Amino acid sequence: MKFHIVHRTTYSYTGSVTVSHHLARLAPRTLPGQRCPWHELEIKPVPVGRGIHTDAFGNTATYFEVEGKHEILEVTARSMVEVLAMRAADPAATPPWEAVRAACHAKKLTPGSEAGAFRFASPMVPVGPEFAAYAGPEFPPGRPVLAGLIALTHKVFHDFTFDPRATEVSTPVAEVLRKRAGVCQDFAHLMLACLRSLGLPARYVSGYLETAPPPGTARLLGADASHAWISLFCGEAAGWVDADPTNNLLPGERHITVAWGRDFSDVSPLRGVTLGAGGQSLAVAVDVMPVAEG
Repeated sequence: MKFHIVHRTTYSYTGSVTVSHHLARLAPRTLPGQRCPWHELEIKPVPVGRGIHTDAFGNTATYFEVEGKHEILEVTARSMVEVLAMRAADPAATPPWEAVRAACHAKKLTPGSEAGAFRFASPMVPVGPEFAAYAGPEFPPGRPVLAGLIALTHKVFHDFTFDPRATEVSTPVAEVLRKRAGVCQDFAHLMLACLRSLGLPARYVSGYLETAPPPGTARLLGADASHAWISLFCGEAAGWVDADPTNNLLPGERHITVAWGRDFSDVSPLRGVTLGAGGQSLAVAVDVMPVAEG
C-alpha cells in the first residue's frame, strides 16, 4: 500500500522567541518491507541553519536553528511511503524464548548479541520483578518466543483500557501497570519493561497507523496521529518482529515505521530548546492518506 503522509506540528508561544534549536525525527525509514521515495520538511520561520545526520539507531535526524523574533513555529513533514506485504513468521518455528535470551549473552558478535543492546533498562523503561511477574505466565518454559510475544500482546490489550486522560508523557511505567490504563506510548513502554525484565531484547517503534472513518462518514483531516508499538528480536531466522498491543495485532501494511530506539526519549518526533518564550502550547495534526494504485 502507498500512503501520502502529512505531519504538521505547531508551537504557539506566549512571548517572543529569539532563538530556538530543534531536532526532528520525522522521516520514515527505508526497510525491507517499506520504501520512502520522497520526504520533505517545511519549517516556518525559515531556519538559518539545517543539518541531517543518522543517529545511533539508524534513524534520520534533522537539526535546525531559528533566529529572529517569532511567536509561532510550524514544522510540516510530508512523505510518500510504500509498505509492502511481508510473509509473517510462523510462531511455532521460532526458537524457545530462553534460547533467544541466551543468545543475547554470546561472547562473539552475532545478530543475537547485537540485539542484546535492547535488553537493558532505559530512561523511560525500567526492569523489575513486577514486570517479569506480569509477563511470566505467557512465557512458560520452552514456549516459542513469537508465540509468547503474541500472547503478551493479547494480555495487555485485554487487561488495559485506552484512556488519554489516565497518563501523561512522563507517567512512570509502574504507575501504568497499577492503573491498567493509558495510551499507545504507555502500552509500548509496558511491553518493553515486561520483555526486558525476562531478559529479552525489545525496542520502541514510532510511526503512523492508517485509520478509517466509520462507514458512511467523511474522513476528517488531522484525525490520525503518531503511533507507537514495539519490536522483539525472535531469533536469527525470524529477526525483529513488531507487535502492537494497543490494537492487539502484529503490524502489517497499515503501519508506517518512522524511527526506533530504547524508548520514546530516543525517537521523539520533535524536541528543542528556546530562548525568550514564557510558555507554549502545542498542536499536532497528522494525515495518513492512501494513494490509489493506478
